[in-house]
Amino acid sequence: MISVSEARKHLLALVRQLDSEEVPLAEAAGRVLARDVQARRDQPPFSASAMDGYAVNAAEVELHAMFKVIGEAAAGHGYKGRIGAGQAVRIFTGAPVPEGASFVVIQEDVTRSGDLITITDDPGSNSNIRPRGGDFLDGQTITAPKFLTAADVALMAAMNIPAVPVTRRPQIALISTGDELVMPGGTPGPDQIIASNTFGLKAMLEELGARARILPIARDTESSLSMAFELAEGADLIVTIGGASVGDHDLVGKVAGDLGMERSFYKVAMRPGKPLMAGRLNGAAMAGLPGNPVSAMVCGRIFLAPMIQSMLGLPAGDQSRKTAILSEDLSSNGPREHYMRARVEDGSIRAFPNQDSSLLTVLSDANALLIRPPSDGARKSGEEVQYIRL
Repeated sequence: MISVSEARKHLLALVRQLDSEEVPLAEAAGRVLARDVQARRDQPPFSASAMDGYAVNAAEVELHAMFKVIGEAAAGHGYKGRIGAGQAVRIFTGAPVPEGASFVVIQEDVTRSGDLITITDDPGSNSNIRPRGGDFLDGQTITAPKFLTAADVALMAAMNIPAVPVTRRPQIALISTGDELVMPGGTPGPDQIIASNTFGLKAMLEELGARARILPIARDTESSLSMAFELAEGADLIVTIGGASVGDHDLVGKVAGDLGMERSFYKVAMRPGKPLMAGRLNGAAMAGLPGNPVSAMVCGRIFLAPMIQSMLGLPAGDQSRKTAILSEDLSSNGPREHYMRARVEDGSIRAFPNQDSSLLTVLSDANALLIRPPSDGARKSGEEVQYIRL
């Protein structure tokens, strides 16, 4: 049985960064930028008005000053002439500032009579002009790797980047195993339950940027498991759920071994999630997760997430650990590293009293995993502990 950190190292050694591909900008959100990209223009591409008002020479701006309006500038339709002494151009937000102007007096600070305006309120010192290149300059870089958000897509659109180099999405095959399982929407027999782990893991992994496909449930026979592994062909990572322990019906290890799996390790000193298996099978990384729902989801968070990040070219070190103050006492921990479902609120953390690894309701209510080191002594309310966000 190996430690959590050792298991993570072994699992990361099973994967590599995937190749890149180019996608249209509209499809780039949620992908990982594979190579640096550069802006193809300044933004804004000209000095632009930040307000509706009148463009004038800043040296002439003072209370009660008068100007003659000689034209108009709107977004997409600039004023082509030059502003001279005592002159103003009616201007709207986003319009190019005319030549000779260096200040926009907002419309609320003037009165207008025909072609004449008078500054009747204090115009302040803000020029109300957005300078050319004030947001970004031609050639400015967005550095890879980077998980692209909606804001990143908007930025690249403004930079006039129509297509984006991204890392190929990891292809994940999810295989639930066990005669006791029925797909959601099915009619379970008196001794059966609904398969939940594959759906939770699919949601988790796709949120990280992978593509996960749920394969048919593998029954507790060698032939059914062999067929499931055949259907997983082409995946970058094969994830089995259940059947990785040592019971009479736990056949994943044997069947995978018969098919040529090179085992990396089996069993991790953690709770929940002890019966975790990993290796390589036909060129793909393989992880055999425990069947208990919470165990599978916690292992997904602790082990699969870093693997996905590594395949996408993102840093895949230990998850960012935070600290919080215990709001309730905790008894001493056993010999395995314990990831306790908990809630963090206003800087304090409370572990749920029932940590049974079959309780998905508790996992759904949790927003953190409180981390107890192996053989950690009893903790008192008010002590500082570590956790990771869910």
